[in-house]
Amino acid sequence: MFCGKVKEFLSRKGVPYTERDISKDPTALQELERYKVMSTPVTVIDGEVVVGFDRAKLERLLSA
Repeated sequence: MFCGKVKEFLSRKGVPYTERDISKDPTALQELERYKVMSTPVTVIDGEVVVGFDRAKLERLLSA
């Protein structure tokens, strides 16, 4: 549910992104574990991790 919201949000903003499916990509899962996060979606912007659909944080990071 929130994955779709993040993708829609980024698309509307014209922000390119790479989608990675942790159920099919073991390296994506390992990366998630390194962030010490065990839920999705996770968006990483300039090294900052956003868990879930946190519109305010996404807006802030994209405007920086």
